[in-house]
Amino acid sequence: MKKSPHHAAPSQRQLRVAEEIRHVLAGIFGRHDFRDPDLADAQITVTEVRIGPDLKRATAFITRLGRSDVDALLPALRRATPYLRGQVAHALRLRAAPDLTFEPDHALDYAMKIDELMHRPEVARDLDHD
Repeated sequence: MKKSPHHAAPSQRQLRVAEEIRHVLAGIFGRHDFRDPDLADAQITVTEVRIGPDLKRATAFITRLGRSDVDALLPALRRATPYLRGQVAHALRLRAAPDLTFEPDHALDYAMKIDELMHRPEVARDLDHD
């Protein structure tokens, strides 16, 4: 029985292209090369990029280290998407540049919250009694 393509693990090519896109976006965000004032000073970290099997759609997961207001940047990123897509197309020389979407990555915030909970005295006490 063949697995559905929607549940299949990403291919090596998908992983490689996604990582190249992440690298290109990280470089752009690191240079702060934006006309949009909402993005000009923003410290954006691209934690992961996932791309579809046809390489036509890519989702970049972003965060702002030490800050929880990454959602506020999504409208500015949507405005900058044509520019970012052009930069990715130029850097990667793919047949067609993938459509880019941006999603907040709240995994680090969640991990920090769990860590904080684990270090509460009442939780630490319960863990010590095992």
